[in-house]
Amino acid sequence: MNNKLFISMAVLLLLTGCKSDERVLEKLGMVQTSSYDLLENNKLKVTSCIPVIDPNSTIRRELLSTEVDSIKEARLHFSRQTDLKVVSGQLRDSLFGEKLARAGVENYIDTLLRDPSIALGVRATVVEGDAGELLTKIFQPHTDTGRYITHMLEKEAAGNSIPATTFYEFSRDYNDDGIDPVTPIVKDAGNKAVIDGIALFQEDRYVTKIPVDDGIIFGLFRDDLRQGEIAISLGQEDGKQVVVMFGSLLNKRKVKVHHLGDGRFKIDLSASIQGSVIEYTGQQKLDEEKSKKKLEKQISEYITARARKMVQQMQQYNVDSLGIGVHVRNSLSYKEWKALNWREVYPEVEVECQTKVTIKDYGKYS
Repeated sequence: MNNKLFISMAVLLLLTGCKSDERVLEKLGMVQTSSYDLLENNKLKVTSCIPVIDPNSTIRRELLSTEVDSIKEARLHFSRQTDLKVVSGQLRDSLFGEKLARAGVENYIDTLLRDPSIALGVRATVVEGDAGELLTKIFQPHTDTGRYITHMLEKEAAGNSIPATTFYEFSRDYNDDGIDPVTPIVKDAGNKAVIDGIALFQEDRYVTKIPVDDGIIFGLFRDDLRQGEIAISLGQEDGKQVVVMFGSLLNKRKVKVHHLGDGRFKIDLSASIQGSVIEYTGQQKLDEEKSKKKLEKQISEYITARARKMVQQMQQYNVDSLGIGVHVRNSLSYKEWKALNWREVYPEVEVECQTKVTIKDYGKYS
């Protein structure tokens, strides 16, 4: 009898404890996309998008916006604007306005990372202009701009035309003294939101960008790839523009460090690329070995030239977005690396880009 009484009391206590932690889905405002903008008065404008889950509602999202001094303060303001309990556990994307990104985002990302309800896999993206204005705008036929941007970023990142930078990856690169962080850039193009390139950061400040057309080339020289495609213009032939669409890319990147003495370095940065020609508008017969080798050389020269220009831009703005410093650090002792001011040395490093291209097939034909 005593055992039955004890069990009954325990069950009652458990049920009582669960009540205070009860979360009814219909009463939760699950933020999926948030934007952050720095205002003229140095206040922070925070805008959050909450999907409406009521199937009978004609509205697909609820927008909350406020001006605050800190990100966490925004949640208190949001709770006064809605009948829902605002939670961040479903946050997928954080959009940082250009002005805020140029001032520095580390404190804001650090604050978000400290929230145990926010996943490390939340993506960081720079918006050209005002991020809040982009998030609140409706781009037909999309009724939820937050989801629209999320799906667009996921699709492009899968093809390696942009990096899928998460909070974890941004924070990791920011705290690594041999590489600088990067994020995708999104902008309002009128009737569409479009991806506009790759933002290059010096530590936590956005300083310059890679054009969207060079996104895949950036990917080829930053890491190994197992997917992607690139459109290559080879000039004119008989008055007609020759274009090659090179897809199904499989890339192996290599970095070799040469020590020249007196704190000087030469870097061999190479990409070994295999892929398929899925479109070709030229006159060469691709089933002939001679024509194949010629086309491989043309593609290689095109990619190499664009990569060299890209590296020159990075050195001009003193951003080590390709992580060359990581390889230099690995070639030195701890004492030697700490004595080296990589930020001063990096712009003067001689970087030689090399590309080897192998055409596997021509679409369905080998």
